[in-house]
Amino acid sequence: MSASLAPNAAGPADVSALSFEDALTELEKIVRGLESGQQKLEEAITAFERGSALRRHCESKLAEAETRIQAIVERADGALSTRPIE
Repeated sequence: MSASLAPNAAGPADVSALSFEDALTELEKIVRGLESGQQKLEEAITAFERGSALRRHCESKLAEAETRIQAIVERADGALSTRPIE
């Protein structure tokens, strides 16, 4: 893992501080590690817990993006405008 994504001595990096892309990259690495079956049980459980937090974070980021995109409406003349989020 890169230094920005790796857990530090004080504990894992705060998931909420990660961008969608960084969280997804870390999640992909965790999945590959779990699929390899090479981790000790305790490491696998810790990785699974971290992966679950990353998945929730990614889902939240995607929901935020979807809300923002839905607020953009293309008018008939091709110009873009925004509408209030419901």
